[in-house]
Amino acid sequence: MPRYQQIARQLKQAISDGELSAGSRLPSSRTMALELGVARATVENAYGELVAQGWLERRGQAGTFVSPSVTTGANNPTFSSSQPQGVPLPFQAGLPALDAFPRALWARIMGRRLRLQTRYDLVLPEANGESTLRQAIADYLRFSRSIDCQPEQVFITAGFQAAMRLVTHTLAKSGDGIWLEDPGYRYVRPVFAEAGMALHAVPVDDEGMQIDYGINHFPDARFALLTPAHQSPLGVALSLTRRRQLLDWAATNESWVIEDDYDSEFRYHGKPLPPIKSLDGPQRVIYAGTFSKSLFPALRVAWLVVPQQHVKDFAQHTHYLPCTAPLLIQQTIADFLREGHFWRHLKKMRLCYSERRLWLEQALQQQGFDVVPQAGGIQLVMRVSGDDRALVAKARKAGLAVQALSDWRMVSQGEGGILMCFTNLTSQAMAHQAVKQLREAIS
Repeated sequence: MPRYQQIARQLKQAISDGELSAGSRLPSSRTMALELGVARATVENAYGELVAQGWLERRGQAGTFVSPSVTTGANNPTFSSSQPQGVPLPFQAGLPALDAFPRALWARIMGRRLRLQTRYDLVLPEANGESTLRQAIADYLRFSRSIDCQPEQVFITAGFQAAMRLVTHTLAKSGDGIWLEDPGYRYVRPVFAEAGMALHAVPVDDEGMQIDYGINHFPDARFALLTPAHQSPLGVALSLTRRRQLLDWAATNESWVIEDDYDSEFRYHGKPLPPIKSLDGPQRVIYAGTFSKSLFPALRVAWLVVPQQHVKDFAQHTHYLPCTAPLLIQQTIADFLREGHFWRHLKKMRLCYSERRLWLEQALQQQGFDVVPQAGGIQLVMRVSGDDRALVAKARKAGLAVQALSDWRMVSQGEGGILMCFTNLTSQAMAHQAVKQLREAIS
């Protein structure tokens, strides 16, 4: 099949699936050709074929658009729990915008890596991660997050849970206490429980984790795990005063702060506060990040930046907990970072998410729902009265992948809420349809 017909078929599938909604503008043929790595004439032929078939229409200098008469999945979504594996459910948490990832560019970079592989790339990779990726991450953090670190301080792991296991195996002992945000990220708690640690719930308010509460109730804790840039799930930022208070506590008690900077790149209002790691004079902060939210979760690649004085300790434990992320994946991510594609992708996604967030906010407000204001992130919290778990159960039966705020609490009490992600709402119509279905499900 000619290349232009392959591109035409892919575009038709994207339109049918609702990834390209009726009336949406396509990239120029020049831009599309650069992204796909083909001649501009190839893209022009693909566009021309779809125009002839009625899928697309030309609007002169305005560009090429999906025909308004086309019936797409975005205009007539069928949200059901029986969708194929991998297809995101409405409001599904933890997923970036899968339709907006530059798959053709990624494939081209990975293909180049495959062609350049030598026989030496077939041996076991470095236990602490591919050196080119560690260097690329160190360079990126220095530029974007003001974190001054060396490549040997960066440890690559197969996901965030694996990163936390490396921390507990290296630094923790059974019985050590750890402060956890309440409500907070619930999927990592079993890692600390398996290590025999005592889980201490510390409440969260409008300034983030209540450090005074932790000091007063659990002063001898050895660890504190926080999401200071954008608290998960409430979306608040840890205030600068509390950041310094936390560092003072860690230095005085020789405790460790684990900073989970999971989606700090996505902020829509105001200037973000500096990461705690950039303020870490006492060297008591372990900085953790992941590519699951910024690129895509199937990568299963995360990283740690550890204090210089403990590099050897962490390196020793990687012999027992080696990085299992495939070498090809690590090399491709490294190239994606070093060639500037990562930065350009984040810039594009900030605009994309700002628009999709607005779509969801407006749809919720039109249905009379109460949205909690947040400055960033890829999900929203909607206030509800009554039993949020019961409401979520009804919504899930309708095929909506929302979550109850109460399920993220440990011991704290507070108002109910429903968590929902907006990243894969690919059109305003899709957002309104999903919210309408939510209203019908829980009313």
